[in-house]
Amino acid sequence: MGTADKAKNKAEELGGKAKEKVGKATGDKDKQNEGKADQAKSNLKDAGEKVKDTFRH
Repeated sequence: MGTADKAKNKAEELGGKAKEKVGKATGDKDKQNEGKADQAKSNLKDAGEKVKDTFRH
């Protein structure tokens, strides 16, 4: 997995965690769910990159 992709995915995951916490603190369920979705998307991208790496080696 490329370093840039790893960093981008990690940033998206951390942004999602932040959104989720802000949503939880403010009672904004939409923001909270958006944060969870961002985290899930980041995790899927990481998994896809790992699969690509497995087939490259």
